[in-house]
Amino acid sequence: MLGPLILAASRSDRMRRLVSAAPMTKPVVDRFIPGETVDQVIPIVAGLTGRGLEVTLDVVGEDITTREQAAAARDAYLRLIERLEPLALGTRAEVSVKLSMFGQSLEGGHALALENVRPVVEAAAAIGTTVTLDAEDHTTLDSMFAVHEELRKDFPGTGCVIQSYLFRTEEDARRLAADGSRVRLVKGAYKEPASVAHQDRAEVDKAYVRILRTLMEGAGYPMIGSHDPRLISVGQELARRAGRKPDEYEFQMLYGIRSDEHLRLAAQGHRMRVYTAYGTDWYGYFMRRLAEKPANLLFFVRSMITKN
Repeated sequence: MLGPLILAASRSDRMRRLVSAAPMTKPVVDRFIPGETVDQVIPIVAGLTGRGLEVTLDVVGEDITTREQAAAARDAYLRLIERLEPLALGTRAEVSVKLSMFGQSLEGGHALALENVRPVVEAAAAIGTTVTLDAEDHTTLDSMFAVHEELRKDFPGTGCVIQSYLFRTEEDARRLAADGSRVRLVKGAYKEPASVAHQDRAEVDKAYVRILRTLMEGAGYPMIGSHDPRLISVGQELARRAGRKPDEYEFQMLYGIRSDEHLRLAAQGHRMRVYTAYGTDWYGYFMRRLAEKPANLLFFVRSMITKN
């Protein structure tokens, strides 16, 4: 019940101001977003990889309104990749991007987003790593998949994200699994209408399992984006049935959520990648983390109460 309300609030400028101004917001945000600058996040990367984990880095921000902001987002990612190079981590540290940050919603946005993201993908490839295109709301996906297909012509390691709550995703998964893509499967974290998405959590989970089976049995590289213990176990079993070796798929979880599980899976020999976001425009990302799981919202509310 609360999830849709929180997702609606994530688009509200008034709620953005209220939440951002609350004195105890920042300590809670820090649980999910460990820094605002690249200087702050690079030590986090070193610490996580030093413990046997892998990372994907997201410079938070979306819904930009000018071409100048899109260029600034591109440049922020280029600075990040420049700072990653001396760490020599290869694909153990990759980056995730939202095409909305690169101008996708502006006039001529599809071409603009492709123009802005290509240098980021080129820079990542130059240091031996990859880029994953994050999924956003359903209206953006045809453009995202077209950009993904175009980038893979020169950079076949470019990944993309699909969301199990969307009806279209089972067909998308069959296409992507067949052509060898790197595919991260998540449940989905945007407010979507019943005409395009499952509204019942059980149906979302059932779809997740069906889609993950398709990916595991296909020719691509599945990335299991979930904190759900049941789906993690299912992922392990589907990988076993498909005859996949531990380096032929991976788990992904968010920074600050189930950190002990990150280490447990890594200790078992699994590839475990931590989705680590940073930056100043954290509000939309933070609100979706609250909407995804009631425990996150309870953590936030409890912190607000106990710290005042």
